[in-house]
Amino acid sequence: MDQHEPLSTAKFRKYRDELLQQSNSSDKAQAKRANYELALMEKSHFIEVNGIVHHYHDSGPVDAEDVIVLVHGWDCWWMWWHHSIEDLNKCGIRTIAYDMRGHGWTDNDPRNHYHIDFFAHDLDALVTALSLKRFHIAAFSFGPFVALDYARTAKAEIRSMTFFNFGYLPNNEFLSAIAPASLTFVFNNLMRRLTWWLPAYIFARLVLSQNTVMLHDILIGFKSLGLCAPEAIEQTTRQITSLEITGSVPDMVKSVDMPIMFVAGSGDAIMTCENTRKLQEFTKNGTYVCVPQCGHLITIELPDTTSELILRQLQSC
Repeated sequence: MDQHEPLSTAKFRKYRDELLQQSNSSDKAQAKRANYELALMEKSHFIEVNGIVHHYHDSGPVDAEDVIVLVHGWDCWWMWWHHSIEDLNKCGIRTIAYDMRGHGWTDNDPRNHYHIDFFAHDLDALVTALSLKRFHIAAFSFGPFVALDYARTAKAEIRSMTFFNFGYLPNNEFLSAIAPASLTFVFNNLMRRLTWWLPAYIFARLVLSQNTVMLHDILIGFKSLGLCAPEAIEQTTRQITSLEITGSVPDMVKSVDMPIMFVAGSGDAIMTCENTRKLQEFTKNGTYVCVPQCGHLITIELPDTTSELILRQLQSC
């Protein structure tokens, strides 16, 4: 029995077994990637919250003055933060990056409850279980929906939040009607069935990214597709494209008092700089940064910039 038993999930164990095989590969690059991820796994932990076993990666000084919880995006997982985790740990910051229910190495929900409020309740339960009293949050894409929903009733003190590629998404009845089925079809019926990373990367490079991404990060992004429950894709897509949810976002940011940094990519076709700036204007204590030549995938497109901006926000608080 290893350090992760008995709560480790089947998804985690399968992934680890694949890495162990790859670590002995004659392909030196593949072996290096596998050993790197195996080393990251040493900081992985599992905890049952709200009836579902959750994975979280906890690294950096245990007694750090600054603690930050990293919330991944739609159809993503904790590994999208791996560059920032290393950078922040080097600066003496404790990082906690977790997988939402149905994502990454966290179990799928047998009841198929993948609404924003369930994700927020999970975050609340995780924070309570880890006895976090004062901490920061960084969230990407879909993650800010969860962070804001949690922040409105948070029992702990959130010192600051940094939101990447998140804004006031324009919506109307036509978009709300066609977007859920279209996006669900693309990701559940096309992207998830791919067995080779290249088509997925071509799609991401043409639609989502403004920068060439390292092969390892491409693979990390590609693997997140297979680790995400299809029901989670379907339900979250329906929520974030609904008129009710998109219309409530300004009120969500108005309702919180802590400093929020909104970071947009100048080439992000999904959450444009203009729409991010509009949302920042609703805040009580918000700042805005537009990153040149950046698309929607900043954490892997420009990882150094991601880390620098998080550090700037933490230092300002």
